[in-house]
Amino acid sequence: VQLQASGGGLVQAGGSLRLSCAASGRTASSDVMGWFRQAPGKEREFVAAIRSNAGSTIYADSVKGRFTTSRDNAKSTVYLQMNSLKPEDTAVYYCALGGALSWARTRYDYWGRGTLVTVSS
Repeated sequence: VQLQASGGGLVQAGGSLRLSCAASGRTASSDVMGWFRQAPGKEREFVAAIRSNAGSTIYADSVKGRFTTSRDNAKSTVYLQMNSLKPEDTAVYYCALGGALSWARTRYDYWGRGTLVTVSS
């Protein structure tokens, strides 16, 4: 399984970005795609996750109401729409593939390389 995240960049506070994560290789309809982020000097933290077949989602409290994750199963692609961005959202964002709808990093087996999001104040 390979995951390719894209869509990062520089944006001003209050702006929006949409990240994409394309999956290739052996995937299943029951898979869960998670989004995590890691800011400089900090631990990698959970952001959001979506189950491919049912569309069930979970979010970290810090992004609820601002970020939305969705999927296009025909394209094997998951999106993270980020609105009302704040400087504290600055991080490298990773997508990860697992089998359980969970915030725990250990529940995800495959990881993409990450894409940098920088939010200026």
